[in-house]
Amino acid sequence: MERIARFEFVSAGRFEADWREAFGDAACPRDALRLPKRATAGSAGYDFFAPAGFALDPGGTVKIPTGVRAVIRPGWVLMLFPRSGLGFRYRLQLNNTVGVIDADYAGADNEGHIFVKLTNAGDRSLAVKAGEAFAQGVFLPFGITEDDEAGGRRSGGFGSTDTMAHTEG
Repeated sequence: MERIARFEFVSAGRFEADWREAFGDAACPRDALRLPKRATAGSAGYDFFAPAGFALDPGGTVKIPTGVRAVIRPGWVLMLFPRSGLGFRYRLQLNNTVGVIDADYAGADNEGHIFVKLTNAGDRSLAVKAGEAFAQGVFLPFGITEDDEAGGRRSGGFGSTDTMAHTEG
């Protein structure tokens, strides 16, 4: 296996600010953060762990600051998915279908802080305990076109590359 990335925690200040934005005055579980891990030697996915427990009724949505960033070698991307069992049993879905974490996201203004926004699209409530795996990330290589001329620099997160395309093009 080729080693192409590493997971790190974002700074305490970044995590705490993002937690407050997502959950208001709820206790910030910074000490409970865990870096993503594979469960077995044959696993492709790195499990992301809930920093705090959460419950979702059918149709409910939650945005979870993970406290984690991925420093990824160029030519690779981290794709995020719900844990297979949660998706199968509860129709748990990422709101953007699949999360795409680009290699240059680690250098964004928000330290590359990875968020996971989930919706329970099923017909029964689900609960995830603090420390339980709820999402998984898979690293994949990608290619570019022969005539690619991308030269922009990322500063933000969601939608920032769309903004660059409109201002540079």
